[in-house]
Amino acid sequence: MNRPAAALSRIDAFEGVGFNAALVEELWRFGQEHCVRPLEAAMPSFMHYESDELRACGGGAFPSFSITGAACALNCAHCRAKILEPMIAATDPETLDRMVRAMIARDGLRGFLLSGGSNRRNEVPFDRFLPTLQRLKADFPALQIAAHTGLVDERRAARLAAAGVDVAMMDVIGAADTIRDVYHLDRPVADFAVSLAALCSTSMKVVPHIVLGLHFGRLLGEVDALDIVARHGIEALVLVVVMPHYAASGIFSPPDAHAVGAFFGHARRRLPETRILLGCARPAGLYRRTIDAYAVLAGLDGIAFPSPGVASLARALGRAVATDGACCAIGCRAKAKERVPA
Repeated sequence: MNRPAAALSRIDAFEGVGFNAALVEELWRFGQEHCVRPLEAAMPSFMHYESDELRACGGGAFPSFSITGAACALNCAHCRAKILEPMIAATDPETLDRMVRAMIARDGLRGFLLSGGSNRRNEVPFDRFLPTLQRLKADFPALQIAAHTGLVDERRAARLAAAGVDVAMMDVIGAADTIRDVYHLDRPVADFAVSLAALCSTSMKVVPHIVLGLHFGRLLGEVDALDIVARHGIEALVLVVVMPHYAASGIFSPPDAHAVGAFFGHARRRLPETRILLGCARPAGLYRRTIDAYAVLAGLDGIAFPSPGVASLARALGRAVATDGACCAIGCRAKAKERVPA
């Protein structure tokens, strides 16, 4: 097995990346014990992906739908509803039902992500879609449904589970200032903890998200959010990084890449037995390659749409790589794993 600095230096994709040498060694000291688990490379079909290292998974297998189209009442400062725009608009239950059934027949669809914009209380208006989800699950029991739930109470969480949602995802925010100034939302941090508890009280697999740098590019409430997450029996934790290009010009900057890497290490130590994944939302370019490499070194379990060089780094460190075409929140642990040569 290679030492991490030597492995990084031999991979062309990392040329020009300014790694923090001390952080590289620190992450590897405790991350290497987690590298007995394969690195999960998630490549869901809602984003085009090409790689010389990994074969892309079949198209159409795992799309994303927005039940509000591109509309969101919150219009958060970091997103401005732009994340919804690439999703397939399914703004009424009949359209969702028709498209899902057509994709199953045409593309072999095996699951989908259901999302949408929030109302002013950060609640996604799923109610009228729940009978449709229930019928789809009755007709296609193997269909995997993941949902971005927004904030919920116990009643709404139970209704999502009863409708057949398999995986529930929500952002957990640990700073009141961020909730107010970025989300434009008048709700306390406690409401995020209560919502997570409500989801965890159901049969759904719960995969909270923490957005690093959500406070205008600063790390502010992320450690507190991690503490909230650590109090619950979750299926996995997804870490994403704020993407300034969605925000108004000059409002956001990417958080320091080395601080992000250090947080990966903190999360790994805080949740040693929990799957921790680096999600698809993160800045591009050399920044992305930097944090992706830190994620591998820290022993994170998976990365969505891995940067060039990431699979090579994992293999150089003696780690297998498994690929899947589903959202990283559903994961590919049950799939056959790649063997790493001795």
